[in-house]
Amino acid sequence: MRPIPSVSPLAGENEVAAASGDDDLVMWAAQGMRPGVHAWAYGDAVAVASPALARRDRLVVKGEPARVVPLLRHALAEAGPAFRPLGEATLLEEVVRAAPELELAGHFTWMTAEKLAPPRADAPDVAARAPGRSSAGARPVAAEAAWLEPAEEPEVAALLAAAHPRSYAVPGLPGVRRWAGIRDGAGALLAVAADAWSAPSVGLLAGVATSVPARGHGLGERVCRFAASALLDAHGRAALMVDDWNAPAIAVYERLGFARRGLGVAALRR
Repeated sequence: MRPIPSVSPLAGENEVAAASGDDDLVMWAAQGMRPGVHAWAYGDAVAVASPALARRDRLVVKGEPARVVPLLRHALAEAGPAFRPLGEATLLEEVVRAAPELELAGHFTWMTAEKLAPPRADAPDVAARAPGRSSAGARPVAAEAAWLEPAEEPEVAALLAAAHPRSYAVPGLPGVRRWAGIRDGAGALLAVAADAWSAPSVGLLAGVATSVPARGHGLGERVCRFAASALLDAHGRAALMVDDWNAPAIAVYERLGFARRGLGVAALRR
């Protein structure tokens, strides 16, 4: 695959926003055009190659397939074969049909919000007692989530190892900025969520997990609401990635006000 001369490099975040219609997925991939990120436009199509973004070299594309296919080939020739094309599921399916050197590698859900829905009137009262305790031995749960200190991150790592071992976000990983958490009255960490790989105009929520004994009491929704609210204040938009099969998590995010968008990911055939 060779670069094509009619493709235009995009020099900065404003150019990426103009070329993509300020698309939230594209703007997240651009990461403020930090060093190492490259972007191109070809007619109405745009591509952004972002290395080491949420543990992957990602190549986000947007536009009509007739333009995206040659642009994608150009971007892969410049960025390298390690980058995995990512975009709307229907777009990637058409791209793969038109580009036999590519194969579809999977699907997942991208969710975004510009404001949160109000809390449900029937939300669980997590301040009543810790899950799995009798009334006599109940321990109050902290009413509010809070940002954790770096010294508390070993507890976050332990909770993730037990409750969400496949989490992309873990303490200490580059791009994982801070962790929110909820503790019970005795100080045990029950639920966490991370601000990770956020871009200037799109904050990313990741690493959401609730300890197994504490599930079913609304703690995940509460810690997500806290973290997502902070991301919206800081970035104007909040986003997250979730597996399509994870219906309970998707339901929580939809209650918070996040809207779904199906994505596909492709890879070069071996």
